[in-house]
Amino acid sequence: MTGTEAAELIHQRAWVGQKPGLERIRRLLGKLGNPQNQLKFVHIAGSNGKGSTAAMLASVLSAAGLNTGLYTSPHLWDFRERFQVNSAPISQGELVELTAQVLDQAEDETEFELMTAIGMLHFLRSKCDLVVLETGLGGRLDSTNVIPAPEAAVITHIGLEHTELLGDTIEKIAEEKAGIIKPGCGVVLYEQGCSIYSLFEYLCHSLHSGLRLTVEPVVLSAGLEGQTFTYRDKGPYHISLLGEYQVHNAAVVLDTVEVLRRRGWNIPEDAVVQGLDRARWPGRMELVRRAPDVILDGGHNPQCMEALARALGELYPEKKLVFLTGVLADKNWSAMVGELLPLAKEFVAITPDSPRAMPARDLAEYMENQGVKAVSCETVQEGVDRAMEAAGPEGAVCVCGSLYIIGEARHLLGLC
Repeated sequence: MTGTEAAELIHQRAWVGQKPGLERIRRLLGKLGNPQNQLKFVHIAGSNGKGSTAAMLASVLSAAGLNTGLYTSPHLWDFRERFQVNSAPISQGELVELTAQVLDQAEDETEFELMTAIGMLHFLRSKCDLVVLETGLGGRLDSTNVIPAPEAAVITHIGLEHTELLGDTIEKIAEEKAGIIKPGCGVVLYEQGCSIYSLFEYLCHSLHSGLRLTVEPVVLSAGLEGQTFTYRDKGPYHISLLGEYQVHNAAVVLDTVEVLRRRGWNIPEDAVVQGLDRARWPGRMELVRRAPDVILDGGHNPQCMEALARALGELYPEKKLVFLTGVLADKNWSAMVGELLPLAKEFVAITPDSPRAMPARDLAEYMENQGVKAVSCETVQEGVDRAMEAAGPEGAVCVCGSLYIIGEARHLLGLC
């Protein structure tokens, strides 16, 4: 079995007809010796910014000399990206070995449950000091929530998402995310609405878990080379990630570091500075080429698109962009592309590689009806070529709308 074959075996267990719950993952991990009980975690939930926050925090912890695991989803190009230790993906050989071990004990577990079990075994085998663990969906019933009380439970920005599973209001969704909080753990909350704060304040008080709410960072400079800011009168800090919202995600990281320090973890300030500066999170407001500028962003809901549009407007105040985009038909795609319309010189539509994809021709027709020039292309390669030609050397291209597109675009641009 190869690494690719291992990934295909796991993907065959797509979540079809299964109810959310922790029974299956508990049973599976029990058969595997409960590796999660021998690890320490920072658990991250939220609607937007989980991956960026996780990547920045893992970079800081590695810079501090801690053997740091990172579990994220989805991957952009290589399945192994989901399981990293000190920025290195799991090896092909170990992926094959652990997949066989997990499947040998598996019954009716879902794809994500199998991946979670593989991650736990990999991080234990790698002797990780601390694992940065991103939830897949929600929090309370997410398979990652099988872990014991984490060192810190981190909640990033919360928005409407997966309402059929998580609830139809922000407050209901927040309750699901808050399900990762366990008695006695530290809690960091991205600053947001009063109703959400009140919910977390009450819950943390009842669980004897300290709550730390982020405050407003002070941005000193921002441009295509990155952003510099101070936070709680410390810094300056620099991140290469673009978009003002990434500064707010970095604030979540800084508050998480403070929670960890109070729990006895040695994280020097120079490691914080270095770790933030070195942090990379591909496919999220990622500038990958100049002349024309090409920015890749995997945001795939209206809140992400609103943040993307705001960031692009700040970076290119005098310029219209060419958008290479494709969307999934079951998303609120009209609201997503509506955020981009005022910034668009032209749209190049493609069909993401997903059975849920909206056909490129239909998307292009919708754009044309909104009064913006739009064309459809058959492949991502054709779309990239057309978008760069339309932008010209002085222009800018933004590839966005679906992570299904971003991974292939990065590959075609020689970045994988």
